[in-house]
Amino acid sequence: MARTRITPEREKELYGAVLDLLREVGYDGLTMDAIAARTHSSKATLYRQWGSKPELVARAMRDHEPDNIADIDTGSLRGDFHEMILRTDDCQLEKDSALMRALFHAVHENPDLHRALRELLIEPEMTGLDVLLRRAVDRGEVAADSPALAFVPHMLIGAFVGRQLIEDAPTDREFLAGYIEAVVLPALGA
Repeated sequence: MARTRITPEREKELYGAVLDLLREVGYDGLTMDAIAARTHSSKATLYRQWGSKPELVARAMRDHEPDNIADIDTGSLRGDFHEMILRTDDCQLEKDSALMRALFHAVHENPDLHRALRELLIEPEMTGLDVLLRRAVDRGEVAADSPALAFVPHMLIGAFVGRQLIEDAPTDREFLAGYIEAVVLPALGA
């Protein structure tokens, strides 16, 4: 879909507003009217540029994740995982956890949102993680037939979801670093 009428700066501003609203009211409470009001845009412009609420939310989430995991290459899997953690801060992790909670139920109820998130956010992240893990296998850090390789994304998502549910505490860098060391790397035999 053509995006010629909105500058990259304006697009980034719109995406930020979408994510702020999503954290505040959740996906079900997020409306194109609310986005238009918050961003001083018209609903017609939003629909013309993004087509639907799921598409707009997915693109905002993708824009929010500018780093490509595949670009991280410290020379070791441990270093790569820790570099992933260092590229954010505790405040951003808390905001990201709030976004995940806002979307968790919605993806099960809204197939269009699920599709858009898979195409624009999840699949690129999975591809980047696959590259990172393949390099670890090539370096001999992880056995190519390690059954844990298939479950790394599940383990990482579990860290975000589990901490809030079990401890009622936000996921922070210290927790993630400990989780990587105690759960992910041992599961991979690294």
